[in-house]
Amino acid sequence: MNLATELRGLLGDDAVASDEPTRIAHAGDKWFALHQPEVVVFAVTAEQVSKLLRFASENRIPVTARGAGYGYVGGCVPARGGIALSLARMNRINEISFDDAVAIVEPGVITGELQAAVRARKLFYPPDPASLHDCSIGGNVATNAGGPRCLKYGVTRHYVIGLEVVLANGDVLRTGGRVHKNKTGFDLIGLFVGSEGLLGVVTEITLRLLPLPPARATLSASFATMSQAAAAVQAIFAAGFLPASLEIADQFTLEAARHDRGAGVVPEGNAHMLVDVDGQPEAVRFEMAALEKLLAARNPNSLTIAMSEEGAEKLWALRREFSNSLRATGLTKLNQDIVVPRSRLVDLVDFAAQLQARHGFPIATFGHAGDGNIHVNIMAANYEDPAVHRRVEQALDELFAQVLAWDGVITGEHGIGLAKKRWWPEATTDVVRDLHARLKQALDPHDILNPGKFVG
Repeated sequence: MNLATELRGLLGDDAVASDEPTRIAHAGDKWFALHQPEVVVFAVTAEQVSKLLRFASENRIPVTARGAGYGYVGGCVPARGGIALSLARMNRINEISFDDAVAIVEPGVITGELQAAVRARKLFYPPDPASLHDCSIGGNVATNAGGPRCLKYGVTRHYVIGLEVVLANGDVLRTGGRVHKNKTGFDLIGLFVGSEGLLGVVTEITLRLLPLPPARATLSASFATMSQAAAAVQAIFAAGFLPASLEIADQFTLEAARHDRGAGVVPEGNAHMLVDVDGQPEAVRFEMAALEKLLAARNPNSLTIAMSEEGAEKLWALRREFSNSLRATGLTKLNQDIVVPRSRLVDLVDFAAQLQARHGFPIATFGHAGDGNIHVNIMAANYEDPAVHRRVEQALDELFAQVLAWDGVITGEHGIGLAKKRWWPEATTDVVRDLHARLKQALDPHDILNPGKFVG
């Protein structure tokens, strides 16, 4: 069987590509693994996805769905070849309703574009992954993406109230809808959000929206050490504050930003903190004044406040470029989105320093201090060298073992994919893995959906 020819007959010439450049472009994501599919399908309707999956199921052909390809764990790598199903052309915002406070979108919609569209209607979609200008809503749903604002507002799952999903056999499932509360049967939405494309292909998403907060302010503070910054995080919560976002970054991250973007845009000190507050104008002014007083008493190297959206975004521009600045060092950046209980923040900072001393790799830590989701980045030179690769794996073994010993988890946002498949057994129990396997078998008995990942 010539797969490309069969699929062109089924879906049309415009929907199918088998040239090598296209296959290479759909062989991986932002992680290191690459595997070319035999053919790439560009779907524009749920009907096309349904036809494709029915055909693939009948012929036992692997199908790996992908959005914008901005994942960090190899989640959309077509590990067993077959068909790469691109949903990038399904990029329509079908509806934004102010009265119902919902948006109905296709999976290829870019997250930042959706945020701008709902903001123009005085509405608010809070999830804000750092790659929001590049990643798609479908990818966010697949990984249950988060971002800085999930401290106050929660992750993608908290905003998905309806899904259209094409199952492995081609059946189209609709679950949930445009109402904000729904207890009709099992939580099927929760089953698919975060399932990394292993249980079905999402073709439409109904999202809950919030009123747009009329005011926002950002505080930027720097300290001499990460321990001081981590202790300041605990002080903020102890004083009864719940910021929209609360981020920290360490010395290596800041030095990389100084080298990449210029010393003038990076505050003095070896640790950096960003605190966002939003709400009604009077409340925002009151909270920010109180936060300024609280942090000023903790001997910061610098303290800056922006009381407007424009000013806040200028302060946040530094944070949004941390990953790019770290890559600009020329070292290979191995980003681990671990999560620890908030009480372990200082312990994690100290452990990262110990890990660096033991293994000789620089380690950059930054991220969502407010919910314990700190990105621990091992920065390796000559990562392609097998000896270096083994040393990195040993360091990761130690990192994940310690995180699990603290009752943390090995991924808070990016998912398991291929990158963390090795540690999946350690991070779960036999009962959990067995249940995953049975759910996969029930919904995808021939293992055609994103095969080769952590379940299968």
